[in-house]
Amino acid sequence: MGSDSWIDRSVAIPGTIAPSTVACLRSLGRRGIRTIVLTDQEIAPAVHSKYCDEALSVPNPHDDLLAYKDALLSIAMRPDVATIIPVRDVDVYVLSRYKSEFQDHVATIWPDIGTLAAVQDRVHLFDIAADAGVSAPETTVLAEATDWDWDRHWIVKARYAVLTDEYLDGYGPEQFLDPPKTEYLRPGIEPDVDTLRHGMGHDPLVQEYVPTTDEYGFFALYDHGDPVATFQHRQRRGYSYAGGASSFRESVRIPALEAAGRNLLDALEWHGLAMVEFLRDEETGEFKLMEVNPRFWSSLPFSVQAGADFPYYYWLLTHDEADRIDHAYEAGIAGHLLRGELLYLRSIYFDDVELADKPDLSDAALEVARSIVSHPRFDYASLDDPRPFLADLRNAYDDYKRRGSIK
Repeated sequence: MGSDSWIDRSVAIPGTIAPSTVACLRSLGRRGIRTIVLTDQEIAPAVHSKYCDEALSVPNPHDDLLAYKDALLSIAMRPDVATIIPVRDVDVYVLSRYKSEFQDHVATIWPDIGTLAAVQDRVHLFDIAADAGVSAPETTVLAEATDWDWDRHWIVKARYAVLTDEYLDGYGPEQFLDPPKTEYLRPGIEPDVDTLRHGMGHDPLVQEYVPTTDEYGFFALYDHGDPVATFQHRQRRGYSYAGGASSFRESVRIPALEAAGRNLLDALEWHGLAMVEFLRDEETGEFKLMEVNPRFWSSLPFSVQAGADFPYYYWLLTHDEADRIDHAYEAGIAGHLLRGELLYLRSIYFDDVELADKPDLSDAALEVARSIVSHPRFDYASLDDPRPFLADLRNAYDDYKRRGSIK
């Protein structure tokens, strides 16, 4: 694509309840780049952003994956659309699987389906990681786990990032499911394998639990095997006291983390976006691979605030302007998702995860308050663009009501 009229073209972004769509809108919109939000969820905060130039309704991929693909393709065929940015696993799956249908219309800054399958099928991912010299917890398919060593703790997690006919028999091309959440096995009690397999909807993975308080993310944008921008953060708190998505994190710059992330993505000859999630083993200090998310990550607003403006980098790469990418960022700063902080405190009050130490609620609440004062950076909250934050608060309230936490 030529760059003479590049700023006049639009970028299409699926709208989700995660902050990543809003981060894209703010990054691009503040530069005068036109944005289109594609939403199958009326509650998506992104449609309320002042940087949303156009909002289009698309089918819910959970209802009909092919209808969702056709909607994305019709938008890609518009002459004013330069590219589509994937923000969910289902987005990158559709764009990768049907890449040949999109590539004549928009810039396809995402992997082909073969490369994508190598990370969405975690058995293949851990095999590639081993060959690349990247550490990972002991992992096997549940059906093959016959020797339970109860001196260690175990979790059960989905083998596949998405459940579709590409990876599993019994699905049609129109069917799509998100896999169930990770199960923490009770120490010393051998699990009911059939029940776990039925609940997961496929033969999942059993994985050694890594005792750690440190979760790390290595984030990158690659251009056909070459990194054009990278970023790192340490997760200080998640949605749950046992971990999960990030609610409070700080930017870091650790050579060993950079090496592990690059070694893996280089081995994949990666193209597009990736978040590589690691845990740092308390005993060995090693970074152990957990998964790869091949799309924008939910903590994207913080990456941008730290100076790693990935939506703009993506836009530049779309227009063959990689030489203009300056991916310096500031280490040692931190930021929050306020809804995530509330979920963190809620998990302490309501949840009981045997493998994780539960903090004292009053101490945790005080620590959250102190960090908000010390690091006043927020994923949604913005004086310049306040309505997405208000919409996210409403969504959080409605979610709490559904859970029965608020009467």
